[in-house]
Amino acid sequence: MVGYVYILKCGNGSYYTGSTKDLNQRLLQHQLGLGSNHTRKYQPVELVYYEKFNRVYLAFQREKQIQKWTRAKKIALIEGNLEALKLKSKCREPL
Repeated sequence: MVGYVYILKCGNGSYYTGSTKDLNQRLLQHQLGLGSNHTRKYQPVELVYYEKFNRVYLAFQREKQIQKWTRAKKIALIEGNLEALKLKSKCREPL
């Protein structure tokens, strides 16, 4: 079964990352305030990014990966800025 990972931009400027097997239905739930607590609290929400996978569990794994990312890294992904995404993925030097 197909799965999607998605990123929503919330009304307060934050980003919410989720996964689903029906992207249109889940987006509608978030927009109606029937999604997660975060998106319910920070309406309105806008879909700014998604990826499609052949399996739902792959979308879920990708969701968990993206949720660990910094805001800057998520923005680079949303903007399709692969160079910035690579730079933000590199380990930092110890101080």
